[in-house]
Amino acid sequence: LAHPDLLARFPEALAALEVPHESGAAVSLVERQISILRQQSDKYRRQLEDLVNVARENDNLNRRLHRLTLALIDARTFDEVVDVLQDELREQFQADAVELKLFSADELEAHSNEPGPALFKDFMVRGRPSCGQLDNRKLQFLFDSQSSDTGSAALIPLQAESLVGVLAVGSRDSGRFHEGKGVDFLIRLGEVVS
Repeated sequence: LAHPDLLARFPEALAALEVPHESGAAVSLVERQISILRQQSDKYRRQLEDLVNVARENDNLNRRLHRLTLALIDARTFDEVVDVLQDELREQFQADAVELKLFSADELEAHSNEPGPALFKDFMVRGRPSCGQLDNRKLQFLFDSQSSDTGSAALIPLQAESLVGVLAVGSRDSGRFHEGKGVDFLIRLGEVVS
């Protein structure tokens, strides 16, 4: 009574307020409707929060990709490119292992029975990044001494005029790179590196 504008000043209190609607032995339809609307509102609020978090993560990823792109532009030699990739992916993207394996485009076809080309020929033909746990042969070829520590990896195909290759980003966490993970960022990274 002392503050008649209380609910106008604090509308969130009104939304949370539960006022029983006495209806005797009957079920109050109004109370049931309000309960359902509150549940829907909570569900939509959680979905909106999830979308905002995804948008923040994407914005953060784009900033880091931009920084990596600028660092690659400054690289003058092939060795500098490899160093920038390893340093930036480890520092900016918290990668535990970063490896780059390149083959000549002709070699991929001509030497398809050799360990490297044979293991990745189908992957290179698909031309799309993949995430997940790798079999031991691929782990050993890509990460060598770090293979036993690598729980999951993102593989990014690289394609230039006469070269093809695999950029492998490894993590100790077996769930970090999983098959359901979106690959839009990895596609862009592959384009920049290529």
